[in-house]
Amino acid sequence: MQILFDDIGSYPPPAGLSRDWVEETIENDWNRFAVLLQEVMRQKIGAGLDVPTYPQFQDMNHQFLRVINDPLKVDEPYLVSEKDAKIVEVYAIEPFAREYREKHGVRMPLRLCVTGPLELYLKEFGATEYVDIYQVLARSIDRFIRRTMRGVRFSEVKVVSIDEPSLGISPQVMFDEDSVIDALSIAAESARSQKIDVEIHLHSPLHYRLACQTDNINVIGVESAASPSYLDLIDKNILEETDSFLRTGIARTDIFTLTAVLNEKYDTNVWKEPSRMKEVVTEMETPDVIEKRLLRAYNVFGERIRYAGPDCGLGAWPTQEMAVVLI
Repeated sequence: MQILFDDIGSYPPPAGLSRDWVEETIENDWNRFAVLLQEVMRQKIGAGLDVPTYPQFQDMNHQFLRVINDPLKVDEPYLVSEKDAKIVEVYAIEPFAREYREKHGVRMPLRLCVTGPLELYLKEFGATEYVDIYQVLARSIDRFIRRTMRGVRFSEVKVVSIDEPSLGISPQVMFDEDSVIDALSIAAESARSQKIDVEIHLHSPLHYRLACQTDNINVIGVESAASPSYLDLIDKNILEETDSFLRTGIARTDIFTLTAVLNEKYDTNVWKEPSRMKEVVTEMETPDVIEKRLLRAYNVFGERIRYAGPDCGLGAWPTQEMAVVLI
């Protein structure tokens, strides 16, 4: 089976623009926002990604909660209405996707990233245990996925990724395993009904078996470039028994840790010296280093690896130029 290369989604804004500017542009200048996203998709496709994620500039929680918390856009508290369950970024890149189809004769492959119901719940309620609200949030995420898959014409969603970075890390998680499995199953229902791969993106694989036990999830995302030992926690036999696959991180994205090495090397702040900052992708995260990580993972898991790419998002990276070199 071919390993497909993807990215997690977030990306640096253009030079001179802040994330606050991006938020304001979404509200006040849709056309400019759309052009910005289309340019990023052009960069991702040009870099050779098989399944690029739509560009994410918004905060991952705010992106969905800003709709879910709008009383005019819900059928009941925390249940987004079908007509308003839009991931606006995906619609913004449709003109570029149309160009792609005209050039290649097929719809543009797309990785659809959504914030998981647990992450949204923790943002809203912290260390509490309201199972009914947790499941309603999961239904909302399923609606965002379903509405987006049905609404786009020129993109083809190939994989849906549910982002749950707190699972296995946050002490605020109060839900038992069955509740987590149920919520993930609800959130992924529409995607799996269309035979689309559904990945859970984890920052720690400590509870990866929960995902393996979730019928509607078949890919486990592991940030194994920065933390190679994470792969030691994964049992290939469990993957085979549950017909689950891996999305393995093969390029480090922890930019602050990487630049700290350069700060120590040069006894300076490389964030103020772009020429030295570029060593992250010219001397540290090189194609040779990245290839060796992939080979090490493949030697252990073989065809259980379905996707590979950067560990996490690149939103904190200093420039788009460095980000595109990494991917």
